Amino acid sequence: MIYLDYQATTPLAPEARDAMLKWLDGPDGSGFGNPHSPHRMGRMAAAAVELAREQVAALLPPGGKVHFTGSACEAINLAMRGAPGKGAISVTSIEHAAVIDTARALGNCHELNVGADGQCNVKQDIPANTKLVAVMQVNNEIGVVQPTVEFHRKAKEAGALFFTDAVQSAGKMPVTGADLIAISAHKMHGPKGIGALWVRDGIELDPQITGGLQEDVRSGTLSPALCAGFGAATAIALERSEEDAAHAQALWDRARELFHEWTLNGSAEARWHGNLNIRMDGIDVARLMSDCRDIMFSAGSACASGSGRPSHVLKAIGLSDAQAKSSIRLGWGRYSSMEELEAVAGMINNAAAQQG
Repeated sequence: MIYLDYQATTPLAPEARDAMLKWLDGPDGSGFGNPHSPHRMGRMAAAAVELAREQVAALLPPGGKVHFTGSACEAINLAMRGAPGKGAISVTSIEHAAVIDTARALGNCHELNVGADGQCNVKQDIPANTKLVAVMQVNNEIGVVQPTVEFHRKAKEAGALFFTDAVQSAGKMPVTGADLIAISAHKMHGPKGIGALWVRDGIELDPQITGGLQEDVRSGTLSPALCAGFGAATAIALERSEEDAAHAQALWDRARELFHEWTLNGSAEARWHGNLNIRMDGIDVARLMSDCRDIMFSAGSACASGSGRPSHVLKAIGLSDAQAKSSIRLGWGRYSSMEELEAVAGMINNAAAQQG
């Protein structure tokens, strides 16, 4: 099998695995303590959590605190539901479902439109009664980088907080200024089951999970193993950031040659080059995926893959239902090889030609 679905999840880095093992030790070890207990084992576990918090914080702006959560979806909900004040929430029409569905559930949602290149239009106004503006840094389906710096400024001018979903960008590029930032460990070679919300100093959120409030704004016992894996993954991401970006760019350049007969969805320049979303009109993607079952790739967001509906992201950039349903997404990263990419291109292009 060849794995090219890095937007859905990434392989666990060996450094992250090694960091986790100590904190999974059973009764003969000393790493299974509750990090919220006052005794020695608890303090040891708590120290591991705090080291991980510092490592994750190094990816993010100064002047805030990292709160660990069970996932990025939980972090998103905490940011959006717990944000202080009353008013509308402005979100882009290409946000992840966790953001759009939460905004709609809260009942006062204003959607910001995007252009055909997949970038949100910075010239549109933020409604006067807005309390929170949500613009993701990198789109999970088409990889387009959004103008978050400009929207942060516009949010401030409107008297609103600015929230960014940095799940697809953290560990790959600098995360720009915001008031609230959500990230996920398993999108940067860390373990599944843990995310984080960065909160700027001075912002008080309304907790959404009550109980012990172990994370100040979030209740629940933390897993030292998951935290340690998250921290190690972020430390490696920082150390390898230039190398990883150069590798992704090289694969992108080659992929554009290999898939020259396909049409690119979204901007070729303003994007993370580890994401290739392309279409070929008339292609039956379900058949293509069946014919290429040894390739792990996607026809859209993994979170919405079972809905049967056309991608809301591809629809937002102006694609028809048929065009959206004839699109595929290939994602690569640190552990992908040029040989794998070239083999995948041969298999996908041959399978597509069989449908002609």
